[in-house]
Amino acid sequence: MEEVRSKPRFHLDLWLSFTIQSWVLDVGRPVVMLVLPADWFPLNRPDAAEYLHLLYNISTPLILLKVTETQHVVHKIINSTVPQNKLKHLLSRHQLLERSPRTLPCPAIHLGIIAVVMGTSLHLVADSITRRLLLIGYQLHLPVRENPVMRNLKPSSVVDLFELLFYFADTLGHLMWYVPLFLVLFLFFSGCFCHRKQEEKMPTAAWMLLVPNAAYYWYLITEGQTFILFIFTFFAMTATVMHQRRRCMVPNGNGLFMLYSFSAALVLVAVWVACLWNDGVLRKKHPGLIYVPQPRAVYTLHLHQNAQT
Repeated sequence: MEEVRSKPRFHLDLWLSFTIQSWVLDVGRPVVMLVLPADWFPLNRPDAAEYLHLLYNISTPLILLKVTETQHVVHKIINSTVPQNKLKHLLSRHQLLERSPRTLPCPAIHLGIIAVVMGTSLHLVADSITRRLLLIGYQLHLPVRENPVMRNLKPSSVVDLFELLFYFADTLGHLMWYVPLFLVLFLFFSGCFCHRKQEEKMPTAAWMLLVPNAAYYWYLITEGQTFILFIFTFFAMTATVMHQRRRCMVPNGNGLFMLYSFSAALVLVAVWVACLWNDGVLRKKHPGLIYVPQPRAVYTLHLHQNAQT
C-alpha cells in the first residue's frame, strides 16, 4: 500500500484541555488554599482544594486515555485493509501518533492509568494531612523529624508513621503519578514527526500556549521533585529527533511545541535554582547533588513567615 502522508496539524483541543486542566486543578490548588484556608472548613471533612484534587484525579486518566486510545486506533487503521481514500480520511481524524513505531499493549496502558490514579490518591491523602498539620505549626521547609510539632509527639515512634506517610506521598506516590505521565508524553512526541518536505512552523495557538505549558512543567519539576524523570524524558526526545533526522523526518507543530515547552521549563528551573542556590535551610530540606527547592517550602520559609511578622 502506498504511504499516506496527511498534512500534520496542531492538536489545539488536546493541548488546551491539558493546559486548562493542569492549571485549574493542579496549580490552582495552592491558590485556593490561600483564598479559602483549611481552617474555614471542618477539619474532619475535605476542603475546597481537596475537591479540586479529586477532580484532578478523575480528569487526568481521561486525558491520558484520550491520547493512548487514539494511538491504538491509528495503529489498527494503518494495519488494516482499508482503501487508500478512506484511510486518508480516517487518519485526518486520528493523527496523534500515526507515525509512531512505539505502541504499548492495552494491559500496560491500563496498568499505567491505574498507577496514575493510585499515585494521585496517595498524594491527596498525604496532602490533606499536611494542610492540617500546617494549622498547628508544621513547617514544610524542615525535614519531618526536625519539625517542632514532631519533637513534641509522644511516643516518639509516632514520627515514624508520619515519615511513612510522606514517603508514600512524596516518593512512591509521585513515581506512580509521573512515570506514566511522562511516558505517555514521550510516546506522543515519538509520533509528532513529518517528512522534511512537510516541515512546518509552530502556529500562533501553539505560541500562545507555550508559556503556560512550560510554566506547568516547571511546577511539575519543582513541586513534584521530578527533575531526573523530566531530564531523562527530554534527553530521550532529543535522541529521537536526531534519529528521525537521519530518516528525513522533522518535528511537526506538536513536536516543536513539546520541545520548546520542555526547553523553556529547563530555563525556568535553572533560574529558580540559581535564585535559591545559597539558601542553607532549603539545602537541608533537599540534600544531595540535585537541588531543586519546592515552591511550597520556599513559601513557608520566606513569604509565610514574613507575612506573620
